Amino acid sequence: MKLNKILLLWIVNLLFLSQFLFSNSKYYTTIFDSNIKTLQVANNGNPLALPIIYLDKSSDVLTISFDEMSHNILTYNYVIKHCNANWSESSLSSSEFIRGFANGTIEEAKLSVNTTFLYTNYQFQLPNDDTKFTVSGNYIVQIYEDNFKEKPVAQMRFYVLDSKVEVQGSVRGNTDKEINNSLQQIDFDILTRGLNIQDPNSEIKLTVRQNNRLDNAVTDLKPTYISNDKFSYKNNSKLIFEGGNEYLRFDFSSIYNYDERINTIKFIRPHYEVFLAETHPRSNSVYESDSDVNGRFIVNYQNGYDSSVEADYMFVHLNLAVKKALFDGAIYIGGEWNYNQLNETNLMNYDSYNLNYSKTLLLKQGGYNYQFWCVPNRSNQVTLRPIDGSYWQTQNEYAIYVYYRPWGGRYDQLVGVKIL
Repeated sequence: MKLNKILLLWIVNLLFLSQFLFSNSKYYTTIFDSNIKTLQVANNGNPLALPIIYLDKSSDVLTISFDEMSHNILTYNYVIKHCNANWSESSLSSSEFIRGFANGTIEEAKLSVNTTFLYTNYQFQLPNDDTKFTVSGNYIVQIYEDNFKEKPVAQMRFYVLDSKVEVQGSVRGNTDKEINNSLQQIDFDILTRGLNIQDPNSEIKLTVRQNNRLDNAVTDLKPTYISNDKFSYKNNSKLIFEGGNEYLRFDFSSIYNYDERINTIKFIRPHYEVFLAETHPRSNSVYESDSDVNGRFIVNYQNGYDSSVEADYMFVHLNLAVKKALFDGAIYIGGEWNYNQLNETNLMNYDSYNLNYSKTLLLKQGGYNYQFWCVPNRSNQVTLRPIDGSYWQTQNEYAIYVYYRPWGGRYDQLVGVKIL
């Protein structure tokens, strides 16, 4: 009966979260087809950078890649859409935000080499010779097979920035709720640089994201102080975030020389399997600084020439030692590897015999960051306190996006981005 109750609670929780996340943001980075893996975007060759390019920088380029799990070269196309600040589709026609074509065919396809999992890697770049962006804002690129636009296999968010304002900000542990304990306060100013903003409350829209997460993004912010050339957002209770903890990490870019967080890598015919060392909760420990990349991942095959086709896929086994299951919530493995979503792919299962949560993931060789996210039942808000803990010293990445729509404007311009 206990196991059935736990399973039922997980299912209810999962359905609630899926409905919340995917009904409130139509366009988000995700994979729809289970045969598509490792959707990535590299900004000027850097897969760890946010996908932001400048409108007036012709040298900026995004490389979008993904794998299809077969050795058959298929026909994939893409379509680009312009979005509002809330990621709903804008009213602009493609000719108003692109010079050239908003559609294209993905022509670069390469078969995997000497891998136990057969796959084909596809890549394309934006902008390109046929596609140039003419306005700033949020963008989504949808990928589909054989011209079936109504059934995309994946989609990716990216941003085009026309820098017109300057953002200055800071992160502090001293908040209105506590002093240097578990929370972080974000304060920032927007310097208008002469941009003619008549009413910041209606013309300016803001989004603040912690580590590019979806669940705790902050919007609908109003300035606490307004002067002629500066809008201040300080001591705002909406800008208090749980500090969380540094991301855990593992690297299996080599089957021979792997890091200390991996117990062993075995070839269990016909594939490789990675067994991570068992993890224990860090919520009752003192904060320890560690080098992470705030949830991101990178594909890498050591001693190879082309990781995009030489890196193999392996089953990665994760275990979290917890004496009792969380009856009032569920535990997910959070990170960019799953595009910061909450779904069946990263939902952990509790084993009452071995007293642990476990999950097996199919991942491409490389280095990965992850956290243990706890989500209370009927909630859409992740908390790290029960497992990983929360500390004001944690080195998170905060991205502040500033959108501007003047009176009578038809779309939200992206006029400022600041990374703290």
